[in-house]
This record gives sequence, C-alpha cells and structure tokens, in this order.
Amino acid sequence: MRPDTSRWREHSSYDYFDKLATEGLAWECLRRHTPYQHQYQALASAREDTAPLPVEDQRRWGLRFPGATESVCARANHLLVAGRRAVRADVCVHT
Repeated sequence: MRPDTSRWREHSSYDYFDKLATEGLAWECLRRHTPYQHQYQALASAREDTAPLPVEDQRRWGLRFPGATESVCARANHLLVAGRRAVRADVCVHT
C-alpha cells in the first residue's frame, strides 16, 4: 500500500502535478493520507474494495458535498448556478 518514495526529491517526479485538475490534486492528497490508507487496506483485506463506499465514509473523506444544493437565483432552472453573471467591461448589459 505504501507508494514508492525513493525518488521523492526529484523534481521530475512531480511534473504531472502542474497539469492536475482540482479533483486530481485532491485525490493525490487523499491517497497519501494515512487514515484513508488504513481504511482502504481494511476494505481490500475484507474483499469489499469493489463495493460502493458508504455515504458516511464518502462524506468523511470529502467525496460528497457536505449539504444539499440550493438555488441562489430566484429565476434559476437548475439547482447549481453561478452566484452572479460575469460581465466584461466592454459589453453593455441591459436588464
């Protein structure tokens, strides 16, 4: 379960971090977290590593939003919307 740390001082070992999306960086941090490694090892030992992770554990490790989504705009058609529209200085917006 322990990652190969023999090349940890080599800059090239971390080049891929520059191209990671937010969720990729979060995964890299989570998989190095010792309590997460212990839970994963316990699941793997019990051969339960292919079953869905219980919702409580998903929240514990930050794999779920902590609460329900809400509309932030009275005219919104969807639950997740931007808080405000981006407006460019060179564009006139009429409301």
